[in-house]
Amino acid sequence: MTARHETQNGSTLLDGRRTEWPRVRWVVCALVFAATTINYMDREVMGLLAPILQHVLKWSEAQYGYIIMSFQIAYAIGYVTSGRMMDAIGTRLGYAVSVTIWSIASCMHALVGTVSGFALARFLLGLGESGNFPAAVKSTVDYFPAEERALATGLLNSGMNVAVQITPLCIPWVVLRWGWHAAFLTTGLLGFLWLAVWMAFPYDRLRPQTPEEQPTEQESIWLLLGERNTWSFSVAKFLTDTIWWFYLYWLPKFFASRFGLTIGEMALPLTVVYLAASAGSIGGGALAGLLIRLRDSVNFGRKMAMLVCAICAVPVAFASAIPHLWWATAVIALAAGAHQGWSANLFTTPADMFSAHRVATVVGIGGTAGAIGGVLLAWIAGQVLQQTHDYKWLFAICGLVYLFSLLCFQLLTPRLPNAPKHSEQLE
Repeated sequence: MTARHETQNGSTLLDGRRTEWPRVRWVVCALVFAATTINYMDREVMGLLAPILQHVLKWSEAQYGYIIMSFQIAYAIGYVTSGRMMDAIGTRLGYAVSVTIWSIASCMHALVGTVSGFALARFLLGLGESGNFPAAVKSTVDYFPAEERALATGLLNSGMNVAVQITPLCIPWVVLRWGWHAAFLTTGLLGFLWLAVWMAFPYDRLRPQTPEEQPTEQESIWLLLGERNTWSFSVAKFLTDTIWWFYLYWLPKFFASRFGLTIGEMALPLTVVYLAASAGSIGGGALAGLLIRLRDSVNFGRKMAMLVCAICAVPVAFASAIPHLWWATAVIALAAGAHQGWSANLFTTPADMFSAHRVATVVGIGGTAGAIGGVLLAWIAGQVLQQTHDYKWLFAICGLVYLFSLLCFQLLTPRLPNAPKHSEQLE
């Protein structure tokens, strides 16, 4: 039988060896990375197939916007409740519930053919997929020390970028061979495959326990809403999550309308954009860790990394005016990398500001704010493009919103608290 030994802070070490514990936490990171990849493949299929579906099913720009809004509304509703669920029943079971719902919803897309049918399928998909990031961020709190959490979050967050690289390469082949219905079935079945692996992994048995994680009565969400730190995270999510939704759902349409690319021709520029996003996600997390160690300050490291990302996003404001495909792709790729570096650090701030049993709930509140922003942008983008067929104002928002968001975050949370270092947690 495996021996367990307790450290002074209550952490469990398998066989008394510290070497076992790092291996386990990176396995968890890999599983969460895979879940995030599948999660975003489900979403990206819709954006990638939009030109085909609009042609075959005769959707207008406004109708496409309404379908996207249905996902965002459900995502907003589900995010706060799923965060609460993760804190209440734990990451292992909560993640399983979410993946089951979103995999069923993904398969449902293959059975519908009307605007209302797609809206319903997207609504159910939003409810299920809203659980991914509360579970993912809580897993980093469960297994990672403070100075490694941004890197771990960046790695698992890069799953979304891998998804949007894989999807343009694989889904067109599936569509050309079996039709658009098969694309939705493919991503749904991947979710069920992941679920089988996740349930076989002894998540809770291998997780270290600390005194602060002992069962406690959950706080009222209204009490958390009364804290400035909750608002700083939520306002930042509201302002900047919208940008990623825009890239996810409208970038393929931008390439199609601006440069006349077909579904097969846009695979390469989209791959370049999301390769840069992956690099930004990991690089942004690593940069924060380096700066935290350099100045021994979570506040300095986290916010300076976010500032670098915010500055790198500015040039995308001019993307729609660039006449050459690859120069436009380069600017958008830089912005996508900046967003993911920003997101990796922003997602880590609830773990910086709140105790472990409150983190997923706060992430859920912020995610709901981000989803509400996505609803508004889906409506605005649909209306703007319906009237003007011009992306310039939308890209202008994409370029400037991060600096404004960081200013809001700084005003609401002037200083992030320092967390114990990894060595202090184990001694």
